[in-house]
Amino acid sequence: MTGTLLLTKEEVRGLLHMPDVIAEVEDAYRAYSGGDVDQPPYMGIHLSTEAAEIDFKAGYHRSGELVSLKASSGGFRDNPGRFGLPNGMGTVLLFDGSSGALTCVMDGSLLTGFRTGASGAVSVRALARPGARRLAAIGTGHQARMQIRAIREVMQIDAIDAWGRSPEGARAFAAEIEAECGIPVTVAGTSQEAVAEADVVVATTRASGVVLRAGWLRPGTHMVAIGADQPGKQELDPELFRDARVVVDAAAQCCEKGEVQHALKAGIVTGPLDEIGEVLLGRKPGRETEDQITIFDSTGMAIQDNTTAAALLCEAKARRVGTYFDFLAPAG
Repeated sequence: MTGTLLLTKEEVRGLLHMPDVIAEVEDAYRAYSGGDVDQPPYMGIHLSTEAAEIDFKAGYHRSGELVSLKASSGGFRDNPGRFGLPNGMGTVLLFDGSSGALTCVMDGSLLTGFRTGASGAVSVRALARPGARRLAAIGTGHQARMQIRAIREVMQIDAIDAWGRSPEGARAFAAEIEAECGIPVTVAGTSQEAVAEADVVVATTRASGVVLRAGWLRPGTHMVAIGADQPGKQELDPELFRDARVVVDAAAQCCEKGEVQHALKAGIVTGPLDEIGEVLLGRKPGRETEDQITIFDSTGMAIQDNTTAAALLCEAKARRVGTYFDFLAPAG
């Protein structure tokens, strides 16, 4: 078939498998730190609707000869009741790097959730202490669920301690995870209580205020910081970064928009930041001691969308999933 392939949300859902997405995200990190990616800074537009924004992320994977552009919207709180739409949506466009032609249009909301969850799993496999078994979820929304679904692919989770700003939401999260994953979940009264016995901590709040303080994590804990992806956003006390092993997804992006921005401004973190792709390539060390606290600062990268979407495109073609349409007129 020729033309542009359209993949709907349900079709993308049928193509997504977390172990495959984890592998694609690992490849994305290696490609980025290995110099095989062009990825301009992403653009965020804040709209007139309160708290609503649309982000645009573009990336070119030279080896794969694909250019991706993803538009992600969020914060449209009135959408379900007013328009019958989700409060956040996403769309991915894939372009052929050789011709510039639009090869695929696919739903990007599920892809984003999966690849963000996979980023935490990649960091756990690379940086968590061997034998880690207990996880703390700080924030109990959709992305917290995706993190657990991904991390359980690379780590045996025996128990989860959860805390969220909404006690009702935390209880719903606990019930859902216990039913789906068979993992016991304890809802903690405070974020400090939630992390007290954790081997791995995942923070997925909206990063609208500090939720974890220095001294709360026990030695050897691995911290996955997901919430901060814009200037000013923050989940962690900058003092948590002191003496920790800090690894980021994209150094330039994290300096401006990641959780580490606050530790840099405070002078707690200095010097070049090490990227997880460099750790995966063996160019930089991962965890250096059993008792070391490790922090992975994840802001989300266009190349994650690129490699994941490329794999979905290949799978869709192999399984004859999706609908082709004529987008470009013949040359003449």
